[in-house]
Amino acid sequence: MPLIYESSYKPPFLFANGHIQSILPVLCRKVRGVSYTRERFETPDNDFMDLDWSKRGSDTLVIILHGLEGNSCRAYALGMIKICNKNGFDAVALNFRGCSGEPNRLLRSYHHGVSDDLHLVINHILANNSYETVSLVGFSLGGNVITKYLGENKFPLPPVIKKAVVISTPFDLRSCALKLAEKSNTFYMKRFLLMLRSKIRAKMAIMPDKINDHNFEDIRTFKQFDDRYTAPIHGFKNAEDYWEKCTTKHLIKNIQVPTLAINAQNDPFLTEKCFPFQDAEKSTSFFFEAPKSGGHCGFMAFNPEAEYWHETRTMIFLTGN
Repeated sequence: MPLIYESSYKPPFLFANGHIQSILPVLCRKVRGVSYTRERFETPDNDFMDLDWSKRGSDTLVIILHGLEGNSCRAYALGMIKICNKNGFDAVALNFRGCSGEPNRLLRSYHHGVSDDLHLVINHILANNSYETVSLVGFSLGGNVITKYLGENKFPLPPVIKKAVVISTPFDLRSCALKLAEKSNTFYMKRFLLMLRSKIRAKMAIMPDKINDHNFEDIRTFKQFDDRYTAPIHGFKNAEDYWEKCTTKHLIKNIQVPTLAINAQNDPFLTEKCFPFQDAEKSTSFFFEAPKSGGHCGFMAFNPEAEYWHETRTMIFLTGN
């Protein structure tokens, strides 16, 4: 019964609000001391994904997946890379297609269900490196991709994959998309759409006959965006079909790799459907922790090491300490 009833997270004084926890780390957190070596992975479909490595000569690797419109240089990714290195692990941050600073070559890019791309990257890494243990860590969209990969039984999991941690994961895509359309989340919705439009314009520059942003200003929600772009580009009927096929809450019961999921109860992106308490109670491999505070990929902490709580918690789970 790996449901963690009492979380150890206590937010700093005056920083318990979910919006503060979600916004301040994005705007203010600086993570220093991480140096990347970039590897471009050429995919079988003549596209590419960029992998940013930070090695310590270890036989243990942690693969880190970012969230929607994130990349390897976001503070949450850098913070996780840094604490992995501090604990002696090699670490690599996967930039999803089109997220490493230049548009990818194909019309397709990435979305909440690209477990096929994660599978490609893992196989590529294992074919070219000697690791005895591999762990997966994902934030938000990246957490959903990992959950899908571990639970869908579509790909044979390499035996070296021993553990996973998923943070601020939207286990129910439909309810989260509708919640982000609410007035209280206007700030986040506008920010996501601004970044997504920039990606579309970058694609327009290289394939103007295949994609455009005409009347993009009429788009206000993920329902409208996914109906127009995500679904038709990636082979789904519409937004509802995309959400249904890439939602992962029903896959949790299939997960056999020890996995820790951390979702804050005041996360402004998540709904009650993203808190799988009953699944964790029934599972022997899926551990669920729901701190009262933390926001979306927040979990701020003030300490001399400048480490956030979720980073320390991840290391405790991965090392078994």
